Amino acid sequence: MTPRPVHLRVNGRTHTVTVAAHASLMHVLRNDLAQNGPKYGCGLGQCGSCTVLVDGRAARACVIPAAGVEGRAITTLEGLGTIDRPHPVQQAFVDAQAAQCGYCLNGMIMATTALLGDTPRPDAAEIAAALSHNLCRCGTHVEIVAAVLVAIDRLASR
Repeated sequence: MTPRPVHLRVNGRTHTVTVAAHASLMHVLRNDLAQNGPKYGCGLGQCGSCTVLVDGRAARACVIPAAGVEGRAITTLEGLGTIDRPHPVQQAFVDAQAAQCGYCLNGMIMATTALLGDTPRPDAAEIAAALSHNLCRCGTHVEIVAAVLVAIDRLASR
């Protein structure tokens, strides 16, 4: 098919990009819009490193056609906070030292943000379920869960 213009609302700003029908949201975010939070991991929607929020819900950007989310609110890691004013979830991951290699962190942070947007006080089972679709090869799961718990407290005290 012929490439066509698509209007994407990313991190509160509307962008018009010309994309092929098969272009994934992840590739458009990274290659056209310089949003490097979403990582290419498996390309099959199974590892979670490409997770973004679409209308507040965690979604795998590598398997979503960019044209399929036209006009919807897309939030990347860069859209959560800034270096000077990180989102409470981002800051919780820093404070809990929830990174080793860091490749999974985009997905873990975005999945946590989506979870806490829906369930402000999740229990251990809800946290485990929300993060279960994000693979961490380094084994920092204990620190990641600790970061989620810190984020829960920080968001509750806002």
